[in-house]
Amino acid sequence: MGFGAPGGGAVPVKPTPPERGSFPLDHDGECKHLITDYLKCLKSRRGVNDDECRKLAKSYLSCRMDQYVLGLYMLLKESWLILCDLPLAI
Repeated sequence: MGFGAPGGGAVPVKPTPPERGSFPLDHDGECKHLITDYLKCLKSRRGVNDDECRKLAKSYLSCRMDQYVLGLYMLLKESWLILCDLPLAI
């Protein structure tokens, strides 16, 4: 291919869907008050995710699970367990 050829020589990449489907949004705002509190907590602590903020994050994720907006498998992943400080009891 020559310089300045149409397409620029880029190879198109086919997108792949998420493993377990898309992350469902909370369109009805059932848990919005919790995420708002969490973001206020982070802002007041200048971005430091301390114990109080982690408790709010845990409450938000629990609300999402209770509303069946977020699947249980996401909370069982190690990164979420660390973020939320949840005990590992399976």
